[in-house]
Amino acid sequence: MGIRGLAGVLFLTVAVIWYLSGLEGYKIFVPGLAQGAAMTLQITAAAAVLAVIAAITAALSKLYGPAPLRWLAITYIEVFRGTSALVQLFWLYFVLPVFGITMEAYEAAVLGIGLNIGAYGAEVVRGAIISVPRGQWEATIALNMTRAQALRRIILPQAFAAMIPPWGNLFIELLKTTALVSMITLGDLAFRAQQMNQTTMKTVQIFTLVLLIYLAMSLAITIGMRVLEHRAARGILRARAA
Repeated sequence: MGIRGLAGVLFLTVAVIWYLSGLEGYKIFVPGLAQGAAMTLQITAAAAVLAVIAAITAALSKLYGPAPLRWLAITYIEVFRGTSALVQLFWLYFVLPVFGITMEAYEAAVLGIGLNIGAYGAEVVRGAIISVPRGQWEATIALNMTRAQALRRIILPQAFAAMIPPWGNLFIELLKTTALVSMITLGDLAFRAQQMNQTTMKTVQIFTLVLLIYLAMSLAITIGMRVLEHRAARGILRARAA
């Protein structure tokens, strides 16, 4: 589906949320769910920034770092990919205090989810870098560039376009993973919904709204990444034409 089609579905989703929020059986839940959605978006944005930083750092360390740094990157990637995100959150919030390291729930949520998605993203970044044609590397050698200059000026800009589609999937996965933070007492969208459901038992109304809100946020992420993908592709075409 193209950007216009996705935008149409997003508009329809928001319209349905708006309509339901005016109905008697639904509107009582809207303020609380809106607060939870705001927290979910805040965690998503902060964790996404951390995930990108962690992924790029780990990928470059694994590819080009000295042996100790390379093994540290491999250990990080395999541990965070090979264990449950929920267990990682529990470790950060409930287990680390035993060793004298205490975090607020929000800090643990951002760190845990960001590092978890970053571990998957590291393989995306690594794959995109090694997919750049070897001739590009040879050209940088002919131009007497250092490895850092080659990566910054030639390799990473081309790899960036290849990273965008899988990163879009990872950001949506990150958004959905935020539902786990309700297990460490953080008042996100899922936490608010569970609280309301326990006190009112209006399961259909509450979780219909929750489903639509998550869908709207996921569509917004997808549209943003599609726009970024198209701009990156056009940039590469212009660079090659020049």
